[in-house]
Amino acid sequence: MQVQIIVNLSIQDNEVPDLREAVGWGRRDKDYPALFERCNFWAGARDETGKLIAFGYVCGMGLEHGYVEDIIVHPSKQKQGIGVKLVKALIEEAKSFGLGILTVSFDEYNANFYRTTGFTVSSGGVLYLD
Repeated sequence: MQVQIIVNLSIQDNEVPDLREAVGWGRRDKDYPALFERCNFWAGARDETGKLIAFGYVCGMGLEHGYVEDIIVHPSKQKQGIGVKLVKALIEEAKSFGLGILTVSFDEYNANFYRTTGFTVSSGGVLYLD
């Protein structure tokens, strides 16, 4: 199956929470549609039946720096290169948007994935407030 990544794909409010749940993350239903109104841009892909199978977004203040967030690929579609295509599409859109710096936070076991997409892995920290 050839997957097409589409920037600012039309997405129903429940679709990202459903995808988040499929990968074992909290649904965060209250975040949608607010996320689409507040982030710089997003990208996603659908399978042959129209089901959302990949999603990610870039947020920030619209200045030079953007943050890559929530790179999600449905478990049944992982390890097929879809995530790499998704992140690379977000990077290209960030360039068009005028961003000069992208950062991403990830678990250590995902370091090679992000290296593959062009990120330099460095140390940092995350503080979860909930």
